Amino acid sequence: MGALLLPKRNLGTGFFLFLLVVFSRLGLAAEAEFLSVSEQAVTMYDAPSLNAEKLYVASLYLPLEVVVKVEGWVKVRDSSGTLAWVERKFLSDKRYVIVTAHLASIYQLPDSYSPLLFQAQRNVVMEWLGTETSEWVKVRHRDGRIGFVRSAQVWGS
Repeated sequence: MGALLLPKRNLGTGFFLFLLVVFSRLGLAAEAEFLSVSEQAVTMYDAPSLNAEKLYVASLYLPLEVVVKVEGWVKVRDSSGTLAWVERKFLSDKRYVIVTAHLASIYQLPDSYSPLLFQAQRNVVMEWLGTETSEWVKVRHRDGRIGFVRSAQVWGS
């Protein structure tokens, strides 16, 4: 009697699907890492080198999303989606958000029916104090006022 032949399986694909299911069940979604510019004016480059092409100058507190870190340099994305390299020594772990809406409304509570405290125009930067829900971010304006803004009106949270 001959040997029993079984169909070949692609174990790589099966293992990948297994890992995908396990990690999705554990809720291990990667959260974006944000840093901010810690100096008044910081040069942004197209490569991780002082000899690289200078792209633009970033202002103090500008929020930046970390893409990758390499030997004292960080590749970042700004609110417009522009990718650039910056020296790590010019970045802070303190988080800020930037208004991307034409006009953002900041409320006393994370509820649009609560009292409106103030409004902030596009490109105003505010300190990030925490994410209350997926819809609301707690912020501090540079004048000290604290309130809640809809996450859809800012970038960097």
